[in-house]
Amino acid sequence: MKNGIVEINAVNLRDFTHDRHQTVDDKPFGGGPGMLMKPEPLFEAVEALKKENSKVILTGPRGVRFHQKLAKELADEAHLIIICGHYEGVDERVREHLADMEISIGDYILTSGNLPAMVICDAVTRLLPGALGCEESDCDESFSTEDCVLEYPQYTRPARFRSWDVPEILISGDHGKIEKWKREQAVMETMRTRPDILEQKWKKTT
Repeated sequence: MKNGIVEINAVNLRDFTHDRHQTVDDKPFGGGPGMLMKPEPLFEAVEALKKENSKVILTGPRGVRFHQKLAKELADEAHLIIICGHYEGVDERVREHLADMEISIGDYILTSGNLPAMVICDAVTRLLPGALGCEESDCDESFSTEDCVLEYPQYTRPARFRSWDVPEILISGDHGKIEKWKREQAVMETMRTRPDILEQKWKKTT
């Protein structure tokens, strides 16, 4: 933000209410626990912020699962508006007529959509040109490569720490063998910890 790479603004929905109590939630029709976000302040806020090229995202459990490919797609957008769900959720008319898409960051329950919004902001921002200190940092990271595998194990100095040594091949100076080792280790690590990633890749190619 300091370098002008991205601009992030937090908007208070209570600024878009018109009653004395600045009400942003109400009880659901038909009964049920909890409170729902009212449509009026959400629509007014988004309509006040929206530009011709804006994409409106709602955070919620019914959304598509957030992943690196989607982060890259969102990084190409000029303007994102993220609606943070709260309480029991939002009035369905927000989902149907205001949001362009809904995103979930995982199958677990949070108290609000604030953290998912920050996760999306962080994942998207680091993909913007100039955001990372080293432009190559994102190239070989987990979920970033075309191979769809996790990153290989990495080591730094000292070559021996206590009784644990860095793999000898990494200090051999043979760059061809090192690259081969990295690829093999990446696949092995993925098979060991996230076999589902390789299964999904296999399904796509068959």
